[in-house]
Amino acid sequence: MLNKAYPLLSYLAYWLKKEDKFSLQSPFLFKIHQDLTRFLEIRKKEDLDIEAYRASLSTSDKIIEVTDFGAGSKRVNTSKRRVADITKFSTSSRKHAQLYQFFCSLTPASTVLELGTCMGISTRYLSKVTKGKLYTFEGSKEIWEVAQPEQGYENVTFVLGQLSQTLSETLRKLDQIDFALIDATHTYEGTIRYFEQIQQKTHSTSIVVIGDIHWSAEMSKAWADIKAKPAVKLSFDFYECGVVFFDFPGQKTEYTLDF
Repeated sequence: MLNKAYPLLSYLAYWLKKEDKFSLQSPFLFKIHQDLTRFLEIRKKEDLDIEAYRASLSTSDKIIEVTDFGAGSKRVNTSKRRVADITKFSTSSRKHAQLYQFFCSLTPASTVLELGTCMGISTRYLSKVTKGKLYTFEGSKEIWEVAQPEQGYENVTFVLGQLSQTLSETLRKLDQIDFALIDATHTYEGTIRYFEQIQQKTHSTSIVVIGDIHWSAEMSKAWADIKAKPAVKLSFDFYECGVVFFDFPGQKTEYTLDF
């Protein structure tokens, strides 16, 4: 019962703490929020091809055998899953995918990582703002196959395999990481481990986003521990995800923001 009630309780806590842009007294922070709002407005008519792709998956009757190396799905926790159900319950909304785009665009976006390809929807969004190479990681071969684009997206490398192996192998080949989206496993241990691995290759202007930070008590603890790390200077809690900066012209700060 407690596990089922957790999302409701965590959202209530978020709702009570969330602030709007007028609470951001720092000009730096106010500008980020203002720029995010403007970015979302400008891109209302952009990326419609990706939403057409989402729509095609949402009406698919295809059933695939999913190999799950993480905490599983709360809605469809069986090995055989409909592509339509995975798309509905396990992919980021258009609004949040564009939020990822925005924060990625604040970095050099030369080397971008996405942990958790899923259906490849957020992958496609991130690809549009990646100036160099995007590496996206998926553990399930069946999902990985569905996520592959038929054409375009030449700047994306789709990495298949268990993150415990593929992430470290890929990181050894990279000099630094500008932006990373961690949206895989949804376990405390996995989230912390992947963050710490990626952090070793970040720089002062890198940004890391953690997906589903209030998905469970375990994920909320992971988010709290990540925010508390000395290297993290600024964090935003958007409920569906958390954003961390390693450089901020002020004291260590965290905000729970309305989105």
